Amino acid sequence: MSLLEMKVPSPGESISEVEIAAWLVSEGDYVEKDQAIAEVDSDKATLELPAEESGTIQFKAEEGDVVKVGQVVCVIDTSAKAPEASNAPKVKKEEVIETTVVEKKEEKTESGKETYATGVPSPAAAKMMSENNVKAGQISGTGKDGRILKSDVIGALSKGIVMPSTEYWSGSREVSKEKLSMLRRKIAERLVSVKNETAMLTTFNEIDMKPIMDLRKKYKEAFAKKHEVNLGFMSFFTKAVTEALQLYPSVNAQIDGKEIILHEYADIGIAVSSPKGLMVPVVRNAESMSLAEIEREIKRLAIKARDGKITPDEMTGGTFTITNGGVFGSMLSTPIINPPQSAILGMHNIVERPIAIGGKVEIRPIMYLALSYDHRIIDGKESVSFLVKVKEMLENPDKMIFGSKDPKEILLGL
Repeated sequence: MSLLEMKVPSPGESISEVEIAAWLVSEGDYVEKDQAIAEVDSDKATLELPAEESGTIQFKAEEGDVVKVGQVVCVIDTSAKAPEASNAPKVKKEEVIETTVVEKKEEKTESGKETYATGVPSPAAAKMMSENNVKAGQISGTGKDGRILKSDVIGALSKGIVMPSTEYWSGSREVSKEKLSMLRRKIAERLVSVKNETAMLTTFNEIDMKPIMDLRKKYKEAFAKKHEVNLGFMSFFTKAVTEALQLYPSVNAQIDGKEIILHEYADIGIAVSSPKGLMVPVVRNAESMSLAEIEREIKRLAIKARDGKITPDEMTGGTFTITNGGVFGSMLSTPIINPPQSAILGMHNIVERPIAIGGKVEIRPIMYLALSYDHRIIDGKESVSFLVKVKEMLENPDKMIFGSKDPKEILLGL
């Protein structure tokens, strides 16, 4: 017998322990080399643990256990022989992914065969379903014998699941408890520390979104055709923020003891919602990117966050954060700073409101903006001026093309 001890690898710098979120295989299963055998939660992200060699697996840690980096979590008997292949025709993974839920339901109806695995979630899928209050009957499994996989849950959540009212409230007086994940516990600690350790203040302004909406409507098809990515609002806001940060560098700074660290670049964190909760992947050097490059990078990071494949390195080191509560219907909020950063911009929903333009009342699509900042290093004048500059550039998109200056000023050499 030849045993291989699998130890927890380091997910990233400063991470000393992780939590076994879910075993993706069962005790005694034969696993293939590089097969994902477990999901581990760190205080920054959820990562998959691949098998280092092929063989039968024996666990040394249970789901929910907190283990140190370098600790043995399972043993693989590499001398074990692989089980004989089934005579059943093999289905490629790509074919399973491409097969729609409708087709799966039709196949099940035609064959009329169901096994013990039909509709039963894998450990990882069950955990995600529990976290999002999803019932097994709301998801069609694409795994072997109809088993529900993590990818099935992610796909269903991304499409939107309507929870039947008859299933949500049972009428009982029972309560249940769920352990907070390591990621959620870390988020809680960081948010509380921000409230306790910073002089946080929020300033507000409103933006007339009509110029951006008109520009987007006019060019979105040509933009998508040329750059193979949709033109959204986030790239405009990111570009406006980077231009404003250049004028007010303290908004892009952070405190380190008795010193202020000023960044000569803008790494913008974009808060995105994922099945695991709120995550903030970072767009590096956003100040040097075009709108198309920003859109592509945001899309890439958002997909990785949604699929649980985002890495700690992709969520650390940001200098400023943008969060958009408007996608969920938020009218106004006071976002909490993402430490060690010193400011965060909150976007909200776009609502048609009556405003005065040229002495007349007009109906315009208006968005409220909120800038929360650390008053220890950012003065009120700088925070308000920063938000006003963002407003000016979004209401005059030409300024984003030519920087913070008006195109006429550049033409005149002013």
